[in-house]
Amino acid sequence: MQDVSTLVAQARDGRPRAVARLISLVEGASPQLREVMAALAPLTGNAYVVGLTGSPGVGKSTSTSALVTAYRKQGKRVGVLAVDPSSPFSGGALLGDRVRMSEHASDPGVYIRSMATRGHLGGLAWSAPQAIRVLDAAGCDVVLVETVGVGQSEVEIASQADTSVVLLAPGMGDGIQAAKAGILEIGDVYVVNKADRDGADATARELNHMLGLGEARAPGDWRPPIVKTVASRGEGVDEVVEALEKHRAWLEEHGVLAERRLARAAREVETIAVTTLRERIGDLHGDRRLGALAERIIGGELDPYRAADELVAGLTRG
Repeated sequence: MQDVSTLVAQARDGRPRAVARLISLVEGASPQLREVMAALAPLTGNAYVVGLTGSPGVGKSTSTSALVTAYRKQGKRVGVLAVDPSSPFSGGALLGDRVRMSEHASDPGVYIRSMATRGHLGGLAWSAPQAIRVLDAAGCDVVLVETVGVGQSEVEIASQADTSVVLLAPGMGDGIQAAKAGILEIGDVYVVNKADRDGADATARELNHMLGLGEARAPGDWRPPIVKTVASRGEGVDEVVEALEKHRAWLEEHGVLAERRLARAAREVETIAVTTLRERIGDLHGDRRLGALAERIIGGELDPYRAADELVAGLTRG
């Protein structure tokens, strides 16, 4: 068993191994998880969480690495959660973004962690909210969360980030058509990467047109900017950081940042509660209570909904 208070103190001092151990406890749903979260709670709420999403091939990892460089030039500590698809064999991350961001590996002001989805849909790992909290408590000023990159269903990042960045690239075929059903509804900042390729201006125009067809915005509402970049050369990255800072200022000025974080905390509580109930129900297989309810349904005495209500009531009573 790890001494949680020592790990937290070491993480606050910027020791990567302590941060890694805390995130491992989170990912593994350790019996010490509740103790870890209780110790971290008073230390969180300072990091600015930026989510980066988009289809495969748009350059999310390169853009993430370029943003790390830009924020480090400002003297900010940066945490990166790079969520990769899970190996069907080991359950681990397949792609390993830490390899692709190796230029930052020796920087003590940067912490990079690849996380496996482990079957969780929506582009994030189930434990991502708790891992974000670890990096926040460890003193990261900015936490960049790079999602899997699986297409338009990958919108969960909007519920976990303060600001969501959607990346597109020219030459991706029907990328915008595929994205408009989901991803184009969640972006706070849009980035057309690989802007040195043919079709970049056309992609930006089409994107601007699609955003214009969206819901009407009142005066004072945030209007998502479109920034063109060549992340591999660092071009346009400062403009992305500027757009992110403007969005953060707008969020704070209009009280939206507090609203988003409140909603995020509520969803996390709900997820934990539902997971706990699901585990307790899973333990009932073969239990006489479940069998008795099933017999009453078959006998026409109960319908499934009333039976479920009785089961939930019994579980919540302990």
